[in-house]
Amino acid sequence: MSKKQLMRRLEELEQLTGRLALDIWNNPQIAYEETYASAAQKDMLADAGFRLTDSIGGIQTAFYAEYGEGYPIIGILGEFDALPGLAQSTKPYKDPVHANKPGHACGHHLLGTAGVEAVLALKQLIDDGQLTGTIRYYGCPAEEVLSGKTFMAREGVFHDLDCCLTWHPGTSNVVQNFSTQAMISIKYRFHGIPAHAAGAPHAGRSALDAVEIMNIGANYLREHLVDGTRIHYAITNGGQAPNIVPDEAEVWYYLRGANREQVEDMLARMHDIAKGAALITGTSTSHELLANCYHMLTNDTLNTLHYRNMENFPMQRFTSDEVAYSSILRKSMDPKLIEASRAELKLDSNDILPTKNFYDLSAKEKTMPGSTDVADVSWITPLASISTTCGPIGTQVHAWQATAVFGTSIGLKGMHYAAKIMALTAYDLFSEPALVEQAKTEFKQATADKPYRSGLDESVLAPGTVRKEQLI
Repeated sequence: MSKKQLMRRLEELEQLTGRLALDIWNNPQIAYEETYASAAQKDMLADAGFRLTDSIGGIQTAFYAEYGEGYPIIGILGEFDALPGLAQSTKPYKDPVHANKPGHACGHHLLGTAGVEAVLALKQLIDDGQLTGTIRYYGCPAEEVLSGKTFMAREGVFHDLDCCLTWHPGTSNVVQNFSTQAMISIKYRFHGIPAHAAGAPHAGRSALDAVEIMNIGANYLREHLVDGTRIHYAITNGGQAPNIVPDEAEVWYYLRGANREQVEDMLARMHDIAKGAALITGTSTSHELLANCYHMLTNDTLNTLHYRNMENFPMQRFTSDEVAYSSILRKSMDPKLIEASRAELKLDSNDILPTKNFYDLSAKEKTMPGSTDVADVSWITPLASISTTCGPIGTQVHAWQATAVFGTSIGLKGMHYAAKIMALTAYDLFSEPALVEQAKTEFKQATADKPYRSGLDESVLAPGTVRKEQLI
């Protein structure tokens, strides 16, 4: 009876949380600047009686809110940062709101709000005496720069969790039974001597030359790396004018690999390349580590619970208007990507907004070509994640089409479904402590002799961090 009551409570919350999600969608802010979304979520949870722990690690937008007491402590992760330059209306064709305004092209307005919806519903069952334990929602900043949860993890705020659940907006209902790539984000800066590029070039030492030589070295390094590793870079400072030998230059790298060992080996080699580039050009070099996240660790016990609840409580169907909207939106997408996505899930051509559920047991051996700081949490406590249909097959996150559809009823339906599945799985964990212990046993076996170690030492601070001694 209680699961039905939980579902009714979730349905009662849909209008409230739907407004919250769209309010955040209409007020997008980028990593570490998500003051609007963070405050809106905190206000809703505080009004409901949750206890707040704010400014985690000195990060203004990082918080958690908890309700209940005692064992088990179940966490649900939320995010709320947008992406730069991807503002878009909900029209199914390109219609940027503002050229330089951010947009929720990764659906984090949905991601975080689903977590709020789930914990609010579970609170009601705790109040009614049907569940005992602690439910905790984490408002996590800066997933798009892959470091918010790493900074939070360094503070130890996930270490007392018994299990943790999360999700991500997608184009199908999938138990995410796969790993992600470990990733390091780092900037290398070179310092030279300025000079007139025509009158006295011999007097200068070009920092830009050093950046370009470093990039050459990095590109030659690729041949000698393990298959599947990735190096991406952007020159973020190349000098001020062609007739000035630049004395300052900067290049920003992402290093990705299947695990922490691979990316840390890459990092050591990149340091050597930077030193070599500086030596060749007569410059000096320094670096700034921005992110260092793990690869994802899956948990079969929690994944099975997620899938069971997805099968027992199917997603509601989409309307003909929503299908028609999606058909128009897909005209702007790459047909090859649409077909690849359809083939992977074995969908027919009419299945534009899939409502089937997928759990590929063989995916456990696969690594998706992307990274997330959620992975850090997966090495601290048992964690499971799902995705749900928030847009048509072929929609690529980090593109304007995602911003558009995630701001419609289609995105909201996927959000409410994710809230239901996470809440139902949390209900199972609260109701059957043996499931919690099973997940923890599996986690301990997977992490034996591999304790979590933050990739960011104490000297690395998040942008805009308020130091602890400044907090009053």
